[in-house]
Amino acid sequence: MKAVVWHGEGDIRLDSVPDPEITHSQDAIVRIERSGICGTDLHFIRGTMSGMQPGTILGHEAVGVVTEIGADVRRFAPGDRVIVSSTMSCGMCRYCRMGQTAQCDVANPNGPAAGTCFFGGPESTGPVDGLQAEYARIPWASNTLIPLPDNVSFDAAILLSDIFPTAWFGAELAGIRRGDTVAVFGAGIVGQLAVTSAFRQGAGRVWAIDGVDSRLVQALDQNAEVINFNREDPVQALLDATQGVGVDAVIDAVGVDAQRPASGPAAAESAAQAEEFAAEVDQVAPETNVQGENWVPGNAPSQASQWAVQAAAKYGRVGIIGVYPPNLSSYPIGQAMNKNLTVRMGNCDHRSVTPPLIDLVATGVFDPAPFITQQEPLTDVVDAYLNFDRREEGWLKTVLAVNA
Repeated sequence: MKAVVWHGEGDIRLDSVPDPEITHSQDAIVRIERSGICGTDLHFIRGTMSGMQPGTILGHEAVGVVTEIGADVRRFAPGDRVIVSSTMSCGMCRYCRMGQTAQCDVANPNGPAAGTCFFGGPESTGPVDGLQAEYARIPWASNTLIPLPDNVSFDAAILLSDIFPTAWFGAELAGIRRGDTVAVFGAGIVGQLAVTSAFRQGAGRVWAIDGVDSRLVQALDQNAEVINFNREDPVQALLDATQGVGVDAVIDAVGVDAQRPASGPAAAESAAQAEEFAAEVDQVAPETNVQGENWVPGNAPSQASQWAVQAAAKYGRVGIIGVYPPNLSSYPIGQAMNKNLTVRMGNCDHRSVTPPLIDLVATGVFDPAPFITQQEPLTDVVDAYLNFDRREEGWLKTVLAVNA
């Protein structure tokens, strides 16, 4: 079969690889119909998330059809349409029973202390081959797979595999309450759906902060108020908008590949931290393979973290869903403590968060499909990665039509 394989920083290829096989009685094989390219995948290629093993198939977002099941998979049968949760979980351990499935004690083969197990990630997360492939082996299939209603298309469902649940989880981490003012840093696809989630969880006003105009236009279409950090100081703009108080809640949907402002009133302050930011880049991306405009790590890993803490009101809440690697040690903890902030973070508990969101889509309350800006065949995947990686205008979410 064809699959997108990581060979090293800056080196991904569409390879012919062996078809997956059942290796455990709880496994299933799924024929992938749609798979997504995620910003997390870019971290692996840029080098800002280390520990990847050469030969690992990339991708952690997919929907498809079950083709084969292990002897102990009783919930699914060949022919079933399914959503593949990005994070694997057994459904039986203490954490799974509490709905905290991202921290399943069983799924990660590195042991219960290893943390989240997700598809297509580094050695610390398994590794488990990913979902940008024609077929995939799904461990712990009875809990990792979620039935897909017949009236929900694969195009509508693909963002339910990771993006929408992660955004919803970010709003939950930020503890959004009715009437809250909310700042969403990062208006990529996760940030867009964080805006959606914030409003649906009761926010009164939501600001989206980014440096790409096409993303801000899409956030504006959702009734968010927008701030371009290349034209305004985002912290000052939020303080001005909230009578100097700051926002009640912040969602950091940026993570380690943050970019500092290239122009505008915030650029000088960020430029003064250039040496500090460069040290952070060296810390999080010890191996890189920059090729022209591609595979360039973000030049300010802690920029979004700093802005989030500065923009939050006293006793405010910060929810972090942007990816930060274990080896990044920078965080403005002193400022957060001095403001009595609550800071929560982590990987989405997909298996417990996703089902109610499926209902929103199945009943027509919310349609995620318009957020998909590019749909490409699997054969064009490398070019799609290159375009998405350059942060070009108009490239919000790319979906691969695999076995369409």
